[in-house]
Amino acid sequence: MPTAEVLPNGELTFTASAFGPAWRNTMAFQFLPMAYGTFRYSILDDAFIRSDTGAPGDIYDRSFDIHFQIQEETARRPGIAVGLRDVGGTGIYSSEYLVATKTFWDQVSVTGGLGWGRLATNGGFHNPLCFDNNHFCNRDLGNDQETGRLDVGNWFTGDAAFFGGVKWAVTDELTLLAEYSSDDYPQETGTGSLDVNIPFNFGLNYRFKNGVSLAGYYMYGSEIGAQITYRFNPAKPDRGPGLERAAAALVPVERVDRFNWGESVASQSQVELTLSERLQAEGMELESYQVSGNSVTVGIENLRFGASAQAVGRTNRILANTLPSQIRTFNVTLLRKGVPITTVTTERADLYELEHDVDGSWRALARAEIEDAYPDTDQPVAGFYPQLGYRFGPYTAFSFFDPDAPIRYELGAQANADLVVSPGLTFSTMLRYPFISTLDDSTRGSDSVLPRVRSDWALYAKESNLQLNYLTGEYIWRPGEDLFARVTAGYLEDMYGGVSVETLWYPVDSRVAYGIEANYAIQRDFDMLFGFQDYDVVTGHASVYYDMGNEYLAQVDAGRYLAGDWGATFTLSREFNNGFKVGAFFTLTDVPFDEFGEGAFDKGITLDIPLSWFTGQPSRRTVGQTIRPVLRDGGARLNVNNRLYGYTRDDRAQRMVQRWGRYYR
Repeated sequence: MPTAEVLPNGELTFTASAFGPAWRNTMAFQFLPMAYGTFRYSILDDAFIRSDTGAPGDIYDRSFDIHFQIQEETARRPGIAVGLRDVGGTGIYSSEYLVATKTFWDQVSVTGGLGWGRLATNGGFHNPLCFDNNHFCNRDLGNDQETGRLDVGNWFTGDAAFFGGVKWAVTDELTLLAEYSSDDYPQETGTGSLDVNIPFNFGLNYRFKNGVSLAGYYMYGSEIGAQITYRFNPAKPDRGPGLERAAAALVPVERVDRFNWGESVASQSQVELTLSERLQAEGMELESYQVSGNSVTVGIENLRFGASAQAVGRTNRILANTLPSQIRTFNVTLLRKGVPITTVTTERADLYELEHDVDGSWRALARAEIEDAYPDTDQPVAGFYPQLGYRFGPYTAFSFFDPDAPIRYELGAQANADLVVSPGLTFSTMLRYPFISTLDDSTRGSDSVLPRVRSDWALYAKESNLQLNYLTGEYIWRPGEDLFARVTAGYLEDMYGGVSVETLWYPVDSRVAYGIEANYAIQRDFDMLFGFQDYDVVTGHASVYYDMGNEYLAQVDAGRYLAGDWGATFTLSREFNNGFKVGAFFTLTDVPFDEFGEGAFDKGITLDIPLSWFTGQPSRRTVGQTIRPVLRDGGARLNVNNRLYGYTRDDRAQRMVQRWGRYYR
């Protein structure tokens, strides 16, 4: 039963529950202070009659909900909310509601509401929105399990029904619940998989301090249910802001020369070596070093800190504790594989003056200058290039929502290597070998009427052992002020090889960036080694990226997709200051919904979690997962490494300023 309540702002909730024939798994995210969205994956045992055998069959259902609180509860008035369930799904849970909740004595919450659709299948009556036989009088009760469309025409139509309930917080941990349900479970009762004897449900919920809740229910006079929930706020990891080693204290400026060099200042090569060693100990690499008068410019690669501001702060401390006292201005250029991105200029005196200031980080920001790092004329430190990096370790891969197996997985060994030959020029590869896999157990073939650019994914798992996931040559450079460019060639991803070219205009202090990408892609053989199939396509997009502030990021990509269809992808993400990001996207192209197939159009949810969120230790690595209700061929885009906006964003001013509070950490 819905209530008018919302979650704490930014909270993320995962729930698994079961009762009778229904198994439900949900993810809810409070993406706005007054609104949250829910993705639900349900398994309904024997909930429909199979057309081929006439026997009951199982349903694997994917659906989205959205809930808006239109009035917050106060001492005198209830909270009021409106919601939509099963938006763009199969319609099994399709319903809408208007609901009010009021809390008394800080312990008892009373809820009453009006429901439509699924929430009007018990005790339904004439729709109060229906008059003169208008649009709201009748509801299309057809259930197309292949739809996936936004069935706007059905919203708030047909019969309506009342529902209600009460919740009593006996203690801070224990809550008792009772409700009158207007959901008669017509799908389940129609096949005899569920008995609804009475419209009343009763339950209790116990919440632990670690965010886990356990609940038990007695439902409809016939069923017992159980639920486990985990709630947390991505902005508040369990380990707090971090466990990294404290930054070195500043050595008094009058003692720096004697502290480092004795009575005489060392040669430039000695200074470079000392700086390089001290930066390396902090997880950064010195790539260039140049002194001009009373100013020094260093180019660094930040390999450790998720917040670029923290890397700049640590570098400035090392410069102050190392360089001769006559050097009064520090210019720190942030580089990615030798490509200059942004330069931060700081006065040495400000660093000392504000070190112990209560508001030191933000006062330091007010005095610093953040500028585009073009042109960058500094020469790399002698012998720095070429640079070879490699990693070995395990990997996991997942496939979700195959009707024959809701979760498929693969576990194996992975090797990555990157050879940076010169600034911006990198050769990269990744190899995988699966040890345990259920991805190749899928027996469902593609029924797509479009070119099978993604829907044959199971064949890649079946016909591959050792996998060459990518093997590329990449060159990234700066063609002008606020401009970035990239060209990548080779085996670009699991399924495609070819050439990808991209340019990005991204003013250093702007919220907006614009990009253009063009690709020539050839489909790879299913064994994921060196051969190609006979499908090739020219694809590309024009992109707009907008940092909306308050942790929100919007992106629109318009152009041609892998199946030759034209359209646009719309993405909205919420990115917390610690780097944890939750996003949602959908793609609409000129492929008709019927030709697209199950799902009607591409859509999904993305999670990007920094490794530091789990460990408390600084790291630039992230763990990502895209949750798609179904993977089809329409709206499919090439997966190319190091697209320029993501490559540069953390080091540009807007994102750097958002995390400047870590400057003195």
